Amino acid sequence: MRKGLQNLENNENRNYKIIAVDDEEGIIDSLSIFLKRSGYEFTGVTDPMEAVERVKSEHFDLMILDFIMTPIHGDQVVEEIRKFNKELYILLLTGHKDLAPPLDTIRRLEIQGYCEKSDKFDQLLLLIESGIKSIAQMNEIKKINEQLKNTNDMLEKAYLESIQTLRYTVEAKDTYTRGHSDRVSQFSVLIGKHLNLSEAELKNLEIGGLFHDIGKIGVPDSILLKESKLTDDEYSEIKNHPSIGAHILSTATIFKDILSIVKHHHERFDGHGYPGQLKGNDIPFLARIAAIADSFDAMTSRRTYRDSLPLDVVISEFEKCKGTQFDPEIADVFLDILRNNFDEIKAIQEKFA
Repeated sequence: MRKGLQNLENNENRNYKIIAVDDEEGIIDSLSIFLKRSGYEFTGVTDPMEAVERVKSEHFDLMILDFIMTPIHGDQVVEEIRKFNKELYILLLTGHKDLAPPLDTIRRLEIQGYCEKSDKFDQLLLLIESGIKSIAQMNEIKKINEQLKNTNDMLEKAYLESIQTLRYTVEAKDTYTRGHSDRVSQFSVLIGKHLNLSEAELKNLEIGGLFHDIGKIGVPDSILLKESKLTDDEYSEIKNHPSIGAHILSTATIFKDILSIVKHHHERFDGHGYPGQLKGNDIPFLARIAAIADSFDAMTSRRTYRDSLPLDVVISEFEKCKGTQFDPEIADVFLDILRNNFDEIKAIQEKFA
């Protein structure tokens, strides 16, 4: 019975690769016999620099590392390894406890344990077994997290696709909207890049621009498609679309970072916008960017009652509306793009014509 259990343990141990680093050949030979007998897959290295390269190119679960070595000590080996591998479980061997590195160094380098060298390997075996249990638990946690991530990714993809379907429904009934959301999305990202925003903020601008008009799904077609001037009541209905859009998207956590864009892209810097009549810096920053992108595309798109506005007129409008309709600092950045980098604007317009 005992022998059967030992064989089972040895079989399980074969799943784990251990590398030992010691500049004494005799220690490596002893560890090799001892650990292979315990069933582990073992690699022994006497050159610490070679050990660093081996860890770079091969997978090991656990490292047994001598502290006092040439040409570099064990803590320097760990220093190099931690630059590219934070997960390797490391046990440090010392000739004497007084020669061990300071506790702060052990913590900083995330060395999981150390023990004194001995003719007997009982203490070391206990540390190895404890380490292997920790590694097994971490592997299981990583596996579970990966499964959860895959599940969440699938759910997010399915939800995103369903919202995309809603967006296409809006575009199908409103010819003006077709291509508009794509352009607003890309114009917003372009402004964000010129503002040196982070990748996360650029991603929010991209998605927020795509869905900023999703609330138009709740606006009656008779109003949305009306070619003549809207009545005050009809205009009030149109002004509901940001709030409707934010409500539609609020049920999914994946859209939480773009709700402010969807809800507040029609606010004005002077506080006379909608739906919240927010003023100045109270308007979410990304919504202020989207507002400029949205207005620019509205000016440069052909409508039933007018042709697209020429560039000089658009520039004049943005100059006139700085500080009233638009954030003046963001407007200045966009005006610089219009004057000096219009080829970037043109590329977006041609792609989503």
